Amino acid sequence: MTIRVLLADDQTLVRAAFAMLVESARDMEVVGEAGSGREAVGAAREVRPDLVVMDIRMPDLDGIEATRLIAVEALRAGASGFMVKDTRPAELLDAIRTVAAGEALLSPGPTARLIERFLRSPSVPMPVPGGGPECLSDREREVLALVARGLNNTEIAEALGLSPLTAKTHVSRIMGKLGVRDRAQLVIVAYESGMVTPGTL
Repeated sequence: MTIRVLLADDQTLVRAAFAMLVESARDMEVVGEAGSGREAVGAAREVRPDLVVMDIRMPDLDGIEATRLIAVEALRAGASGFMVKDTRPAELLDAIRTVAAGEALLSPGPTARLIERFLRSPSVPMPVPGGGPECLSDREREVLALVARGLNNTEIAEALGLSPLTAKTHVSRIMGKLGVRDRAQLVIVAYESGMVTPGTL
């Protein structure tokens, strides 16, 4: 499966460098580029990338606000994840793969606060095809809360004294019970059900 990446940066040279890096990976492709926040929002709606690499300081709409606008729509539509562009070039490809796999949807700090901000935005709650969080066991509710805080399976295992395989199994069962397809939708369910509230991460 090819990871479809949108690059948003107001510096043409920087975009070109990131594009060369991403295109050098066999499992990735650049599906769009944007030189401003508004262009990034429009491009995300048009090409529907799996992942956006977003600069924070851009003209007409900064990266934080552009990401909020993109994330509101994309997470509710089932996007895999988001990352901030503050990683070293040598680590970027691994970071893209990690985020696209849903293993690092949120990270403590700025990204978690960003998720809190856009989840406060008025919108129609995402329908949960399966049962609600009330159908989960106490342990599964603990795991769901940790997923919403941005922990990956290994970190969840360490936090709860489980094996990584057991943590992964719990996450899969929760997805099945709630009828959602990925960790991104699990985060939305956790917030919109009130299990996790802004300011608690």
